Amino acid sequence: MELFENFITYNKKENLFQSKDKLLLAVSGGVDSVVLCALCKQAGYDFAIAHCNFKLREAASDRDAEFVQQLAATYCVSFYIKTFDTISIATDTKKSIEETARDLRYQWFETLRVENKYDHIVTAHHADDNIETVVMNFFRGTGIKGLRGILPKQNKIVRPLLFARRMELETFTAIHQLAFVTDYTNAQNEYTRNYFRNEILPMVSRQFPEAKENILKNIQRLNEVEILYRFSVDMNIKKLVEIKGNEAHMSVLKLLKTVPLTTVMYEIIKDYGFTAHQTDESIALLQSETGKYIQSATHRIFKNRQWLIIAPLQSEAGQHILIEENNKKVIFEAGELQIEKLEVTKVQLTSDILTALLDADEISFPLLLRKWKQGDYFYPLGMKKKKKLNRFLTDQKLSLTQKENTWVIEMNKKIIWVTGKRIDDRFKIYPVTKKILKFTYLPK
Repeated sequence: MELFENFITYNKKENLFQSKDKLLLAVSGGVDSVVLCALCKQAGYDFAIAHCNFKLREAASDRDAEFVQQLAATYCVSFYIKTFDTISIATDTKKSIEETARDLRYQWFETLRVENKYDHIVTAHHADDNIETVVMNFFRGTGIKGLRGILPKQNKIVRPLLFARRMELETFTAIHQLAFVTDYTNAQNEYTRNYFRNEILPMVSRQFPEAKENILKNIQRLNEVEILYRFSVDMNIKKLVEIKGNEAHMSVLKLLKTVPLTTVMYEIIKDYGFTAHQTDESIALLQSETGKYIQSATHRIFKNRQWLIIAPLQSEAGQHILIEENNKKVIFEAGELQIEKLEVTKVQLTSDILTALLDADEISFPLLLRKWKQGDYFYPLGMKKKKKLNRFLTDQKLSLTQKENTWVIEMNKKIIWVTGKRIDDRFKIYPVTKKILKFTYLPK
């Protein structure tokens, strides 16, 4: 009776769902989900049961599915089942089986919820699951967010058994003579969670008998700490990040004054697909040359003068780099530009197409390094008439890929060099030239 009362109390305390709500219960057939069904039935909640067959244990997977189907029939509730070829999907997506099963499970549950108008997806995660999660997150290095554990409520997913220890659930099944199935792979350490459950936590508990209880208390404390942490981080992000369209701009000077920089930087970049391990790389950009960048699967962080800019990989901003007079080197997508201003007497003329020698007195900064675009034109060296850049590149017999990867340096909307191809005749050196601006292009 005590477990039931605590179940009702916890639900009210966390405001998980109302008695009138329609619930979709995620049921594996194990102890925890069987208890969840019994408690929901005893409370008079309106619920249905959903079961995933991941086909990971051959006949045992089908046995579990049949058991859960019979459980739904016993409670006279709707039953949903879906079978997944989990191993093949994991191979195709290059994810672990654990991660694949989790993604498939929640994607299908949400589809069911929407299609059948259920108010919440209810899972049977309990306190021991929370302990395991926090310990795994500690070793993964997920930061304070991972140490707060599993949340009772996330969007439409609720977890009303987080207050209960596994032993309490097992006692409940014994008292009420509830049947359940046992997943034999739980005793195997092939999966990360099983290894922590079967090896790491028992080993720690032998040395520190109160370890699990202490972890649960720490979870409560860290949930409150996380609230304060989130408030402080959000305040810093608000001061540091300027959103411009689909880009995030950050002042280098402000970032350099930020304390603690590593924590704040990680909180900024993680939402753009960057990992904790890339935090130091992003901080290193603050002292790097214009154009230097790092990237995630979806975004790029690049240095542009006194700014760090986070932009989608295909963003135009990532392909527009300002070159200032004091720049000695610019790193960009296609390679590196070295820039020198020299006395004419110290320059040896060259026919190397990767080197551009321009009359420095005709050049005014800043310059713009960008990919060429349709409509561009310039005056190729040796010609007095302008030529469409598209036609010039075609005459050079460049492949489509080579054309797409062509960059230009522009000054006041005039192209001064088609990088690695030809300079503009208007900016060539003459016998009277005194100073030369030298560009050296080092392709990737």
